[in-house]
Amino acid sequence: MSRFVPDPDALRLGEALAALRRERGLSQAEAGARVDMTSQGWGLYESGRRPGLFRPDVQRRLTTALDATPEDLALVLARAGETTPPEGALATGVSARTRAWAGPEAAPRRHALSTDELSPWAESGVVLEYRPGQWPRRGQGCVVEMADGSVRVRIYEGGDAEALRLAGAGGLDRVEVLARSEVARVSAVTARLES
Repeated sequence: MSRFVPDPDALRLGEALAALRRERGLSQAEAGARVDMTSQGWGLYESGRRPGLFRPDVQRRLTTALDATPEDLALVLARAGETTPPEGALATGVSARTRAWAGPEAAPRRHALSTDELSPWAESGVVLEYRPGQWPRRGQGCVVEMADGSVRVRIYEGGDAEALRLAGAGGLDRVEVLARSEVARVSAVTARLES
């Protein structure tokens, strides 16, 4: 009986899909449920054991489940080739071929709200803890660092290759569309600290 050995390129692409899923904070079961697939079925793609991951229609289907695009998958795949941390960077985790290197930016940060735009989700004085590099899920709070240096706190509604849709610009019932070119980084809110 022969043992199946995945193609190295399929394995790298599957690892990139897994990294993209983890950035979004989703389990295999959650990601699979978004495309009517079991966690085992999703896991077969991530392990390089299910054919078709190179097909554009399959990539679009799977990345859409992660509120991402095939281009985002390609960026993660390109990043995976960078196995050496930047010079002088402080390592805070284990580095392995199947995991992205987690530098000092992986540590949680905090941001205090000064307006009631996100009420009742969070009001002025609430401190939000967020994790840079962790992508928010739909309906989750996020901290958006803009290219001009400003910071916005919103509720993530979705996005595509060109723009992000965010609720909370002047109230939770208002949706703001930001061009990705204006955004430096989007980070998921992981805790609301109320006094």
